[in-house]
Amino acid sequence: MRLLLLVWLLLLPLAAHAQGLTVMAAASLTDAMRDIGQKWSEAGHPKLSLSFGSSSSLARQIEQGAPVNLFASADDKWMDYLATRGLIAADSRVSLLGNDLVLITPAAQPRQIAIAPGLDLLSLLGPGGRLAVGDPAHVPVGLYAQQALQKLGLWAAIEPRLARTEDVRAALRFVERGEAPLGIVYATDAAISKGVSIAGVFPAGSHEPISYPFAVVKAGDTPEARALIAFLASPPARAIFQSRGFRTP
Repeated sequence: MRLLLLVWLLLLPLAAHAQGLTVMAAASLTDAMRDIGQKWSEAGHPKLSLSFGSSSSLARQIEQGAPVNLFASADDKWMDYLATRGLIAADSRVSLLGNDLVLITPAAQPRQIAIAPGLDLLSLLGPGGRLAVGDPAHVPVGLYAQQALQKLGLWAAIEPRLARTEDVRAALRFVERGEAPLGIVYATDAAISKGVSIAGVFPAGSHEPISYPFAVVKAGDTPEARALIAFLASPPARAIFQSRGFRTP
């Protein structure tokens, strides 16, 4: 019995290592994190378990006890949400990426739109048309979009015409399918789609800087999780993020 117990104790760390890490990341990181997961595996690590969605919904899942090792948010608000509840390892938190906010149209209807105060978005939407965007009530891209539209004096007129989505990829799909004539997404999401065209870029000063903080979740804090956060900041990972259109400060 003692021998079996000793063997079990010796194998436990190996089993935990072999199980791999669970990562929850903002939907806009989907393609980049899948690429990085492949590189991580090629370096000899177990395959990452990746889950994507709105930063708000992922943060709440972590709050409710979902078994996660690392969280990547599309804004500081939802990382702060977990930090104030003592759910992340504060010393592991790092902001690795930036992005741009863009206005998109279906690829079959490309146009160039100068985004500035006085822009008549209602006319561009047409009768009954809606602006697809992540729900500003909780989705980071929607929050950035609301800031920009308010700064440009367009929010009051356009708010009733929003098609509020659960995350940025859902907004992208609305425009891809022609269900919305316009949408607001990140530049990196527009870049991966053949179904949309970028009509214009929102001025950087019209919204808070788009920031992607990463952190180890305290309940899943392991040496392997710490190694992953270091890998995400390494030149190979940074090259992948850049190839997907992210800015790396």
